Amino acid sequence: MTNPKLNRVLIGVGGGIAAYKICELVSTLFKTGVEVRVILTRSAQEFITPLTIATLSRHPAYTDDDFWKPTHSRPLHIGLGEWADVMVIAPLTANTLAKLAYGMADNLLTNTVLASTCPVLLAPAMNTDMWEQLSVQRNWQQLLLDSRYHGMNTASGLLACDRIGAGRLAEPPEILAHIQSLLHTQGKRDLAGKRVLISAGGTREFLDPVRFIGNPSTGKMGLALAQAALHRGANVTLVHGPANWDVPLGVQAIPVVSAEQMQQAMLEYLPNADVIVMSAAVADVKPRDYSTEKLPKRSLPQALPLEPVPDIVAQLAQHKQPYQILIGFAAQTGNIVKPALEKLQSKKLDAIVANPIDQPDSGFGSDNNQAIFLDRQGNQVAIAPCSKLEMAHYLFDFAIT
Repeated sequence: MTNPKLNRVLIGVGGGIAAYKICELVSTLFKTGVEVRVILTRSAQEFITPLTIATLSRHPAYTDDDFWKPTHSRPLHIGLGEWADVMVIAPLTANTLAKLAYGMADNLLTNTVLASTCPVLLAPAMNTDMWEQLSVQRNWQQLLLDSRYHGMNTASGLLACDRIGAGRLAEPPEILAHIQSLLHTQGKRDLAGKRVLISAGGTREFLDPVRFIGNPSTGKMGLALAQAALHRGANVTLVHGPANWDVPLGVQAIPVVSAEQMQQAMLEYLPNADVIVMSAAVADVKPRDYSTEKLPKRSLPQALPLEPVPDIVAQLAQHKQPYQILIGFAAQTGNIVKPALEKLQSKKLDAIVANPIDQPDSGFGSDNNQAIFLDRQGNQVAIAPCSKLEMAHYLFDFAIT
């Protein structure tokens, strides 16, 4: 996702073994059309070189040596601070964190942060014991009180020091998604304090342990909705069917398989939600009979008896409170508006996404999407093909703000 008016990202790299992951981030950003500049702290150069960064970003890396060189142009930290639409500090070390928390500026990176006004994305990485120190957590919480700073959770796992625990740097695709969100929102947190409940993916209705009725949904749209809501400050719960992706750090995930399981989970979490987005592709029917053992091929019925599954979105509409916003999806072929309007009215939704699944690079399994948004007030907005994350932000722009 890129915005022609907001496509300049400045990355500050701290000194830690996780710095090598930033090479992938820089390369991917450049490939998506974002203009990238990188500041390497002195300790970061012990892990990756200015030449590596310059090659990947197609621009020389900035170091403290550049900061202290005499120049006849404007001061470097002022120019960089004004240039950036979004700043990223990754890996954020305990040392840089402490400096930022207390407004200190003794190198190019910290001076540039203070000379800028754009959103700053922080992705910490350090040893578990270091991350869990009271002083480090105090600095972290203090820094996040400033609305400019957007913090990413650390992941848990095997660290380079052979410790298993929290402190791993978020993976580059997750950092990239957060950058793309900030480029769209310009750092606004209009969902802060809101609880967003999202369903994602397809459900499976089994005939026996190995055969089921399902659909091609991968849950990528629901994943993008969860990312967008999280990046806008929401508390996110994601009820999802079988999926081949990682749940974003900070999102509460409720994995399910069948429509009945999804129904139970959605109704359980509904009372505490402010916004509900039903993006899952729920099966319409299920086999009437289930065999606990695999049926031999010769025993499969010529005509499979079916019965309907619960209409989850209709049940959500029946139980929702006036202050809650319920958004549905209508995956359609051909004329997508008419059936979406009918569903909007019959299910008593607040808004609906009419989603064409017969268009190239759109719908099930694709990284991109297109749609027409409709609401109960008669508003209609057509969204041209774009990334699913971008569409998720457009949906929240349309239905929430």
